[in-house]
Amino acid sequence: MKALILAAGRGKRLKDITDTSNKCMFELVGKPVLEYNLDRAVELDLNELILVVGYRAEDIINRYGINYKGKKVTYVIQSEQKGLVHAIERAKDAIGEDDFFLLLGDEVLVNSRHKEMLEAFMSGEIFALCGVMYQKDKEKIKRTYTVLTDESDRVLRLIEKPKNPLNNWQGTGHCVFKNNLLSYIERTPIHSERGEKELPDLMQCAVDDGQVVKIFDICDEYTNTNSEEDLKEAQKLLQEQRA
Repeated sequence: MKALILAAGRGKRLKDITDTSNKCMFELVGKPVLEYNLDRAVELDLNELILVVGYRAEDIINRYGINYKGKKVTYVIQSEQKGLVHAIERAKDAIGEDDFFLLLGDEVLVNSRHKEMLEAFMSGEIFALCGVMYQKDKEKIKRTYTVLTDESDRVLRLIEKPKNPLNNWQGTGHCVFKNNLLSYIERTPIHSERGEKELPDLMQCAVDDGQVVKIFDICDEYTNTNSEEDLKEAQKLLQEQRA
């Protein structure tokens, strides 16, 4: 199994803050956001770290090189930032025939359970595990996606940026996939509002095809870093975790 870490985006909502830095390279509590996710991937003891880079790719490549804490690093260039599914598609050759653990380089997870998630994936006939958290503030769910499940936690429906979340499950970009997920990229529809293919819609294609996709409660607190407000929240969460 390989780790696929997406770190290509600029972060348009951060405006001029990202003129001189990839948003994944913002330092929070002593190290870049990306590094927290690189460290998680190393702890999982996966075969290889695949980093999809794009905006200011040289900043990431120059800092981390081709080996990070004993793990081989392979870079994939996403020259046009067309969303997460496009980034995954760009990495198909690097992934090869391996299953993969997806991590987003701009997300902050507190008290994460990546090891337990990987163990759950490996222990059963599961096509995909979708990392979610129980979010008390439903307004925050509107920033990412939510999932509807049956009593066994099997996913029935994934909803990108729901206007009226029906439950408290907030989806993250941390998921584990069988390699065959890549075969669903071509049939994934382009989102009508964003004009690109979305990760929840990719997973929905697998669900609709009868694949077993389940949720896993991956962390206690979560935020991404798409706005100045998000950065402040991420800083606070990491400081509280360290205290």
